[in-house]
Amino acid sequence: MTEIVETSRERISRRRVDKFGERRAQLAATALHTLAELGYARTSLREIAQNSEFSHGVLHYYFSDKNDLITHAVRQYEVLCVTRYDEVVDAAQTSEELRDGFAAAMAATLDTDAHLHRLWYDLRNQSLFEQSFRDDVLEIDQRREDMIWRVVSRYTELADTTPAVSPGIAYAVFDGMFQQALLRKLGGEPNAATDLHANVEQLLDRLTICD
Repeated sequence: MTEIVETSRERISRRRVDKFGERRAQLAATALHTLAELGYARTSLREIAQNSEFSHGVLHYYFSDKNDLITHAVRQYEVLCVTRYDEVVDAAQTSEELRDGFAAAMAATLDTDAHLHRLWYDLRNQSLFEQSFRDDVLEIDQRREDMIWRVVSRYTELADTTPAVSPGIAYAVFDGMFQQALLRKLGGEPNAATDLHANVEQLLDRLTICD
């Protein structure tokens, strides 16, 4: 009888944890759009509450402070981001297919998710000053580096070449190129995504050397 009672308590406890996690995820998704529009400095828990159906008190119940909410929101978004190109890598049968698919995917996300990418760069800069989520930003940044390296290493396999740079350098170059394209996109330049597509193709070839 005691074992049955304990098992029942454990199930109830797990359900409560699951519901708590689900609500945090829901709140974080709502916050993400407000953060993307206003940026880190101009966004408060109160501002997020005003842009959702949840009260300021509810946000405080599920998150200890703004940084806790921001970290959770960005982690959710990055779960999707760090696998964005995996489908392209898996589907490509030739180096040309991978190069074209990767370039197209980068250009597409620049067009459709510019405001969310803007938030990421904002938070990465803020982590230079905010110790509270620096470790999370570093972890996410490493995942992004790994994502880019999966593309580069697979490209060299298909092209029968060798990477000419380290994973860190490859990520830094692609990330810098994307950030510049994002700035142009947000500045209203109509060819930002098209130019990024072409530049990514060129860069991928230049990061490899023939065996």
